[in-house]
Amino acid sequence: MSLFIFAFAETGSANPNVPHYPADSFTARDGTPFTITFFKHASLAIEVNGKSIYIDPVDGYAAYDLLPKADLVLITHSHYDHLDPKAIARISTSETQIVCDKTSAQTLGPGCEVVTPGQTARPRSYVEIEAVRAYNTSQGHTQFHPRDREDNGYILTIGGTRIYIAGDSENTPEMKALRNIDIAFLPVNQPYTMTVDQAVDAVKAIRPTIFYPYHTGETEVKTDLDRLQRELEGVTEIRIRPME
Repeated sequence: MSLFIFAFAETGSANPNVPHYPADSFTARDGTPFTITFFKHASLAIEVNGKSIYIDPVDGYAAYDLLPKADLVLITHSHYDHLDPKAIARISTSETQIVCDKTSAQTLGPGCEVVTPGQTARPRSYVEIEAVRAYNTSQGHTQFHPRDREDNGYILTIGGTRIYIAGDSENTPEMKALRNIDIAFLPVNQPYTMTVDQAVDAVKAIRPTIFYPYHTGETEVKTDLDRLQRELEGVTEIRIRPME
């Protein structure tokens, strides 16, 4: 079974105080339905089997107090726009599992499961997680995300469908070596992550079925999403969602 999009939807509830967020719904390769909800910057949620996975939740990016509690939280690295203990506390219960990189664990303490690049974890039966090294390669930028710090991107496998969430990275050899990616989230905001040219290079190497540019704002250099779309026409399906 191939990966199919069901619909573009809005998440929320009948409560008028709960904001509505853009979301896309999919069917995984084994028939499992799941939904990806887009908040801001690098903050996402994935709902599967009635369980909520939050990626890099940050206060102010979503009304976390009003959203479903997390079954699983993934943290890519320790920067303030990805690791926010207050936001994690808002969505967590005593049953919430946290998976993070080794530097974030220094802030979060012993309650999280640490994975390093190349390692695989299965914190819940419905998802497998593979950590992919995330770092800068451009001269003058390597201090932002040093390779040796072992920041993470993650490949989430849900029902046989592979979702790559790159975290903060440039188009590294590790990224470009990935294959069989159904959905890819790649950051495009120099000087901290990729230029448009780097993102095009990465997508042409990975060849995901669907590509979501994310982490595109909050710098002085505006990401040219129109050019990104032109450069990737015929290569992948590119979807722009409001995540600046």
